[in-house]
Amino acid sequence: MSTTIQDIQNEVIEEFELLDGDFEMSINYVMELGEQMPPFEDADRTEDNIVKGCQSKVWLTASHDNGKVTFKGDSNTAITKGLVSLLIRVLSGHSPEDILNQEIFFPSKIGMNRFIGTQRSNGFGAMIKQMKIYALAFSSTQKEVKS
Repeated sequence: MSTTIQDIQNEVIEEFELLDGDFEMSINYVMELGEQMPPFEDADRTEDNIVKGCQSKVWLTASHDNGKVTFKGDSNTAITKGLVSLLIRVLSGHSPEDILNQEIFFPSKIGMNRFIGTQRSNGFGAMIKQMKIYALAFSSTQKEVKS
């Protein structure tokens, strides 16, 4: 049984529903998620891996193996690191095509704009865009190999 990007987004929505819209608890939960992320290699903290458009520093890497994309990331701030962890959870382990074709709807469903503000919302959008660019690159590589 595989879990789809949509299923994972619904899980995230359910988790935030348990917080009942409480601003403080939502922020704390996002930060806790960031703390649970696996360590990010110092060697990957390069200028090339920084997501452009984020106010905080966000590093993001991607690898492609057996048709699935794996993302790793980190940030220099706790809240942003939690946001990165949410996106990695939702998009890692899926095919490039699934990543490219799936709408990311959980932020609006959990009312993310309410607790992260405009600057972080723009940065969050930049993270999604960067992940889709990685997926597009992997998708193009797959098509070249098949032809």
